[in-house]
Formats: sequence, structure tokens, C-alpha cells
Amino acid sequence: MSGCGVWGSVLMRNFTQEEYRLAANVIRGLSIDAIQKANSGHPGLPLGMADVAAVLWLRYLKTCPRFSKWPSRDRFVLSGGHGSAMLYSLLHLAGYKVSLDDLRNFRQLGSCTPGHPELGVTDGVEATTGPLGQGLANAVGMAAAERMLAARFNKPDAPLFDNQTYVFCGDGDMMEGISHEAASLAGHLKLSKLTVFYDSNDITIEGAAGLASSDNTAERFKAYGWKTLSVDGHDYGQIDSAIRRALKSDAPTLIICRTVIGWGSPNKAGSAKAHGEPLGEEEKRLTKRALGLPEDADFYVPDAVRKMFAARNSSMARLCSKWKRMFKEQVSGNPEMAAKWEAFFGGGVPEGLFSESPVFDKPCATRAASGACIQAAALRMPCLVGGSADLAPSNKSWIEDGGTVSSDDFSGRNFHFGIRELGMCAVQNGMIIYGGLRVFSATFFVFSDYMRPAIRVAALSGIPAIYVFSHDSFYVGEDGPTHEPVEQLAALRAMPNVTVIRPADPTETPAAWLAALRNTSGPTAILVTRQTLPLIDRNAYPPASMLEKGAYVLWQRVGGVPDVIVIASGSETVTALKAAQSVGDLNVRVVNMPSWELFEKQPEEYRFSVLDPRCRRRVVVEAGSSFGWERYAGAGAKMITLDTYGASAPYSELERKYGFTVDNVAAVIRRSTAV
Repeated sequence: MSGCGVWGSVLMRNFTQEEYRLAANVIRGLSIDAIQKANSGHPGLPLGMADVAAVLWLRYLKTCPRFSKWPSRDRFVLSGGHGSAMLYSLLHLAGYKVSLDDLRNFRQLGSCTPGHPELGVTDGVEATTGPLGQGLANAVGMAAAERMLAARFNKPDAPLFDNQTYVFCGDGDMMEGISHEAASLAGHLKLSKLTVFYDSNDITIEGAAGLASSDNTAERFKAYGWKTLSVDGHDYGQIDSAIRRALKSDAPTLIICRTVIGWGSPNKAGSAKAHGEPLGEEEKRLTKRALGLPEDADFYVPDAVRKMFAARNSSMARLCSKWKRMFKEQVSGNPEMAAKWEAFFGGGVPEGLFSESPVFDKPCATRAASGACIQAAALRMPCLVGGSADLAPSNKSWIEDGGTVSSDDFSGRNFHFGIRELGMCAVQNGMIIYGGLRVFSATFFVFSDYMRPAIRVAALSGIPAIYVFSHDSFYVGEDGPTHEPVEQLAALRAMPNVTVIRPADPTETPAAWLAALRNTSGPTAILVTRQTLPLIDRNAYPPASMLEKGAYVLWQRVGGVPDVIVIASGSETVTALKAAQSVGDLNVRVVNMPSWELFEKQPEEYRFSVLDPRCRRRVVVEAGSSFGWERYAGAGAKMITLDTYGASAPYSELERKYGFTVDNVAAVIRRSTAV
């Protein structure tokens, strides 16, 4: 039984049907006013789901706007982010830092009320939503994180983590493939504190949802292991009863809310026209008349509704104060627990994390080196958890002795995401957003394509996710072109706020992990090899810690302006080094560039010292697309790259076929100086 734990007695104040109706209609009025003033937006969802929102927010949602980051607050995720006008109206009424002026500036430049909710932009918004289905997957991650932190911190009489996660989603979310991935995982884990309200209005932009879908959603979710309920989404009694049943469920709950899109609009309700365009001034007046709101009073909030939300706010403030007292007793007054809390929520990386281990004294694949880094970091960072899309044995991402997260035990550190790359990435986002956990995910690099939508949201939201992408080039070999990444490097580098790191050898891999763990403002992708790489002798060459600069001079024959600069990354770096050293009559400089993004953060003086602008003869060596390398190599550079798909063969044969040999690189270096 899930329930509300020690908080239940505070949650259950009831309201009359008339009070709920007034609150819901005020939410509707604020939403359509904001949309009409912006002359842009989506009134259908706010009009259709306002009744459900009123019951949830006034009676059940456990939040405290005065302490909006309260760790044990309930999470509310609007997966159909196009309905943001409703969310902003709710946040305003509930007492968050969203004013009526903010509602008036809906969808305007620089406002805190953008067209779709954005994490970190608006007080009270829990996730960046808009790409349909991702909010649902984020919520699965939040619900899982709550259970994981509860397993680590809760005591029977002191539940520091005890909250529900609620989601509003619609027909579009349900059609997206990610909803299948996320819902399947949630059912498998029996995330009983997750409740999804499905706005089943049977309308999409093109018309009836039945034009493209005839799914039996209730049966589908039952098959996933969910409890499913169906209610009239405009009947307050049915809504209330369903929420109470969800709180008692031992499985995640789907509440199918049969609603009318654009409810209250005399001429647009129930039609696709209500979805994504303002009602128009005349229809707005008619709608307000139908709802019993003043027709000419924009952004109208009567005192009765203010008092309803204020009363709710006061009771939540008392509840939050009770939690703070419990926190002070359990954590602040206990040095051991205080240190544990700091380890999870302090956000720092221990000094000398890799100073003693791992030690690399023989060649190995950087996927193995990454695995060793995970073990070393896990020993000193209890907040580090992660998992793979069914590839942990191959990409070496399993935390030894870390235990497994399961429906019966959330104290483990290893997450079986299953073969659900997009779902994995979006669930990971939700886990990190919840707070307290540093979460990595892992798969083959070529499958980063399946993850891109969620990586993009992580980058936009500043979520410090860590991705371990193994099998990072055609050196995958026999598995062939379906498993050999080519354009993925360029694609990730093109995405703002994603840091891509491709370590050159095992010794550089701990530095890559350290950079990833220190990056708290966006995601980091660590690209590692399947094949064994030789060690770079750090007694003879610059230290591996130079990786933090993004690029550095690995070797140059003599000082001064070089005759040619060879730029390489990852597994091609040693090949480039050997080739440069074999060209004895040229002053070649070899630059190891594991990360464009880290390099761009360096001062111009440093960047010019590495890529001397006086030397325009340049050669790029990287087992991926040449796209984008012009920014560092110039238009006339020689490219030893891969601009076609790979092939199935032993990697040593592919190496020769595509020209990634010492002899060929040396020949290209010579040709680069011929003109």
C-alpha cells in the first residue's frame, strides 16, 4: 500500500463541488486570457483538464511554494507541455513566483512563462517538457529516485523522502514510442507512488485520435503492470475517488480522464480547432460567459479562489515545517547522517578521486579503463548510480558490489534500463532532476541516435547527465556498419551545451571521468573504444590531466612554428603520433584534442598556443565524419576521416581500408606540405 505516509492527515481537506468548479473555471479564464494576449498558445488542454487540476492541486498535491525545492515535495509534471498556460495559472494561484504580469507576458521574450515549461526558468516547474512523452519518462525517473533515496535515508518514524509523482499527459504522449518504454519500466519496478492522468479527449491536431490510433490504452497499461482507472474528467467526485484509490495502490496508476478538449468554449469545444490557437476575442467572451466568469475582466481571480489556495498553502507550509524539524533531528543533529547527506546533495567531487586508482600499466580498451574509473568513483561517491541499455557486460558499466535496483529493493546502485535507449535517457533525466543522485547511462555509441531527443532536453535544461558511449568508431569491426558510428560525433558536437570527450588512451580516461563529474551545468558524453589501445608514456609526454584543457600539444619535433599540425582524438591519437615521429625531415606538431567543448572554454591565448595560427598546414585524423573540423583545420586541410559507412570485417582490415595506418597518415602529412 502506497498511501501518504505520515503526511496523510494534512492532505485531505475537502471542497464543495461549487468551490472546485469556481477554482477550475478561474484556471481556465487565466489560461485563455494569457493565450489570447500572446495571440499564441494552446487553450484545449487547460480548458479540458482544469477540473482534474483543481482537485489535485487543492486537495492532494504536497508542495510548499515558500520552500519550492523542498526535497520531499510531490512532483507535478505536465508532459503535454503545450498546455503550459494552465501550469503557469496554477503556479500563480498556488503562490509560486509567477505573477499576473508574468501571465500577461506569456510566450514573450525573457519572460518566466515561455511557450513550453522550462526547468530553471519558472519557479515550480519540475521538468522541461514539450517533446511529447518525455515528461512521462522524466516522471518515471523521479519516482524511481524517490524510492532509491528513501531506501538510503528513511527510517520508519522519519521518512525524509515520501512523495508522490503526478503527470498530466494526452493522446500525443501515449502515441509516442517513449511512453511504451517508460511505462513498461515503471510497471516492472512497481513504482506505486507514480500517478498519470491521461487526458483522453480523442483529439489531435489533424482531427480525431482514431485517425491514427485504435489502442486500448487501459489494457495496454494493465499489461505493463499498472492499475488503471477511468473517470469523467469533469466530475469532481470521480476524480477525487480515483486519486484516493491511486494513493492506496501497490502499482503505478493510470487514471484515464474522459474529457472534452476546449471545455466551455461554445463553438470550439470537442474539436481540433481548440487545440493550438487562441480562441479569439469573441469566443473568449462567450467562453467566459459559459463558465460564469466576468466577460470583460481579464486575468480575473476572485477572493474566494485566492483564499482556497492560500489555505492550502498555509497547511503545506506547516507540513514543510514539520519536515524541516524532522530533518534537523535526523540529519543536522547527527554528524554521520550530515556527512551522508552532504555526499548525496553537496554536489562536490572528492579531492584526489583517482589519485590512487585506477592504475594502468598495460594496454587495454578505454571501455575497460572507464569501467575501472566507475569502480574507483563509486567507492568514494555513494551518490553515483547508473545503468546500461542491456549492455553492461560489454561497456563495463556495472558497479561491482553495488546491488541491483528492483521492485523489491531500491537500495542498489545498478539500474537495468532494458533495451530502451530513449526511455533510459529520459528516465535518467528525471532521476537527476529529483536531486541527490549522479546518474550515468551507457550504450553503444551508434545508439546515441535513439537517445538524441532526451540528450537535447538534458542540454537545454542543464542536467548533468553522464553518458558512456562505447564501441565508438568503425573499429567495432565485424558487427558492421549498423553498429559502427560515423556521423554521431559531429551530431553530438553540434548540440549546444553537450560536452563530448574522447580520451586518447587508458591513462586519459580518469581525466575524462573527472571532467564529466565536475560538469554540473549540462550533460557529458564519454566515448570509449572496444579495441585495445596502447598506453601513452606520461613520463615522456604531457600528463593525462591536460585533457581538462580540451586539447594540448602532445609532441613536437622541435620548437618554433611547426611545418604542419596534426590534430587527432581518441584511438587515432597514437597512430598520428607514430606517423608524425616517422617523418623525420618535418617539424610536425601533434595535438591531442579529446574535447572541442573543453577547448573552447580556454582563453584565446592558450588556444592559439596549441593551434598556432601561423601554421596553416593541418591534418585531421579521426575515425568519424569530417563535418565540422574546418573550424580547427581550415578549408584546405587534409582529412583522414570517415565520410561513408563502415563495413563488416576485422578492424585491422578496416584500418587499412580506410587509411588509418601509420604509413598512410605519414604520407598525408608529407602531401600536406607539398604545396
